Amino acid sequence: MTPPDALPDSAAALLDRLERRTATLAVVGLGYVGLPLAVEFATAGFTTCGVEVDAERLRTLARGESYIGDVSSDRLRSLVAAGRFRPSGDAGVLREADAISICVPTPLRKTKDPDLSYVIGAVEHVGAHLRRGQLVVLESTTYPGTTEEVLLPRLRSTGLTPGKDFFLAFSPERVDPGNARWHTGNIPKVVGGVDPVSTRLAAALYGHIVSRVVPVSSSRVAEMVKLLENTFRAVNIGLVNELALMCHDLGLDVWEVIDAAATKPFGFMPFYPGPGLGGHCIPIDPFYLSWKARQNGFESRFIELAGHVNAHMPRFVVQRAVDALNSAAKAVRGSRIHLFGMAYKPDVADSRESPAIDVAVLLHQRGAAISYSDPHVPAVTDHGLDLRAVPQEEALAGPPDLAIIATNHSSFDYAAIVARSPLVLDTRNALKGVSAPHIFRL
Repeated sequence: MTPPDALPDSAAALLDRLERRTATLAVVGLGYVGLPLAVEFATAGFTTCGVEVDAERLRTLARGESYIGDVSSDRLRSLVAAGRFRPSGDAGVLREADAISICVPTPLRKTKDPDLSYVIGAVEHVGAHLRRGQLVVLESTTYPGTTEEVLLPRLRSTGLTPGKDFFLAFSPERVDPGNARWHTGNIPKVVGGVDPVSTRLAAALYGHIVSRVVPVSSSRVAEMVKLLENTFRAVNIGLVNELALMCHDLGLDVWEVIDAAATKPFGFMPFYPGPGLGGHCIPIDPFYLSWKARQNGFESRFIELAGHVNAHMPRFVVQRAVDALNSAAKAVRGSRIHLFGMAYKPDVADSRESPAIDVAVLLHQRGAAISYSDPHVPAVTDHGLDLRAVPQEEALAGPPDLAIIATNHSSFDYAAIVARSPLVLDTRNALKGVSAPHIFRL
C-alpha cells in the first residue's frame, strides 16, 4: 500500500474527499449493474450522477420509478428528492465527478468476438471531459488487457499522465439479479489498478459501499478474476447438462443423482441442468476468455466444449417436446405449445440470452403455435417472435397441447399446470417429487 506522504497531490486530494464523502461520483450506464451501484453510492452519502443514453429509462427515473427489481422505487425516489442521485443524459456532468464508474454492456458479435463499442463510446465521453484528479473505474466484463489496451491510451491522449494526473482501475461487477441474500453491498469487491495509486483509490471508493474490498496486483488480474468466476459456472453447468443427456439415455433422474451427490460434505459442489444458459454473463464471458486465448495462440478446448454442450440444450428440450407430443399421437406442427417463463432465471425481468426464447423460436420454426406466460416479461418481439404474455389462468383455460416449464418463477401455480395440462415438460425440476404419466422431464 502506498503511504499517504508518497501519493501525488491530486491523489491525496481525491483520497481526502473520498474519506470525507464530499466527492462527487458518476456512474455511466444505469442498467442491472449501474443503477444498483449508483444507488449504493448515493445511500452512502455521495452526490451521485447517473449518465444514461436510453431516454425511456431517464423518463422512468425522473418519475422516481425503478425498472430494476433489486432497487425499490421508494428508495430511489428518496435519493432523487434529497439530491443525492441525479440521472442525466448529458455526458458533460462527468467533468463534475471526482470518480467515474463505467457500467455499460459488453456483448458478443455474431462471430463470438468481443463487442467493445459501448465501452469505447463511454471512455470517449469520459476522455472528452477528463480533468486532473479524477479516478475512472471500468466495471463492464471484458477480456484481460482491456483497461490497459483500450481505456488507458484513450485517456492518456488527453495529455494527462496516468498515476499522477488521473487514475484508472478495473473492478468487475458481481451482480446477481433477483438474489435476496447477496447484493451490491455485501458481495466482496475486487479492484485492480493500472498502478498502485489507482488501486488504492479504487479500494477507497468502493470501501464505502461494500463489506470487503479485495485489491489485486493489476487491472489484468481483476479482469481475469471475473472471467474465471463465470467460466467456472459455465463449465460446470455444461458438465451437468451433459450428465442430464446421459441420464436420460440411461433412464435415470439427473436431479435425484445430483441431490444425492450433494450430500457429500467435501469435494463436490452441486450445479443443476436446464434448457440452456441465459443472462448477460454466463453465456458470454467464457467466449471473451477463449477469444483472448486464441489471440495468444492458446486453444481453450475445455471452455469451447462446455459452450457447445450448453448451446445444444434448447434443441434437446425441443426433442423432449417432440417425445411428449408423440406420446399423445400429436405432431409439433399445428400443436399449441405454451411456455411458462421467458426470463433467463426465476423471478427476474431479464430475458437476455434466455434459453426459453431459443426453445420458442425452434418450436415456432417447426410449425407450433407458441404462447407464453411470464409475470416479469410482458412481451417478446425479437428472433422472429411477436408475442405478448398471457396470464396463467387464461393459458390453461384452453388448455394447450403441451405446457413447457421453461423458467421456474415462484408465482406460477404448478399444481394447476399439472392438473389442467394434457402434457407437461419440466425443464427446471419445478415439479420435484411429482410424478404422473403426462409429465416429461429433461
